[in-house]
Amino acid sequence: MDTKTPDTKTPSPAADPARQMLRHTLATLAYRGGKTLRDAPETFAGFSTGEKGRTPVQILAHMGDLFDWALSLVRGKEEWHNATPLPWPQEVKRFFQTLQAFDDSLASDLPLACPVEKLFQGPVADGLTHAGQLAILRRMAGCSMRGENYYRAEIVAGRVGEEQTAPGREF
Repeated sequence: MDTKTPDTKTPSPAADPARQMLRHTLATLAYRGGKTLRDAPETFAGFSTGEKGRTPVQILAHMGDLFDWALSLVRGKEEWHNATPLPWPQEVKRFFQTLQAFDDSLASDLPLACPVEKLFQGPVADGLTHAGQLAILRRMAGCSMRGENYYRAEIVAGRVGEEQTAPGREF
């Protein structure tokens, strides 16, 4: 007779509150980033302030690189690649695909090879910063989007794709 029984009281790694908060943060980034990317004219991709900053398509490519890097961190095989920016529509798809792959990893029961806090302070916080940069650049390029009460937005952990709910309260 086998006296070893599985410990059914141990929650799965995916249920860890820190992981869940990070997943909600990714969903927030997908929602806010999606709002910034949605309906942006293709000319926005190459908008330049005339200074040494990146163009929107370069920022978006960097954001894809961030979440490829984040996925490599959770797998314990840290790798960084500077991708050559793709055409705008493809770069938008890549952004959401990298978010989805990273979120899928966090949602799994596989152990993370690095602390959740490091993932937040590194690639995730950087991604939030860049989403804000893109919103500012849209305004500067003359193609701003409406403001929104994000507190009222329907943001759900796991919803990190291009399809997001409609804004709850814009102004």
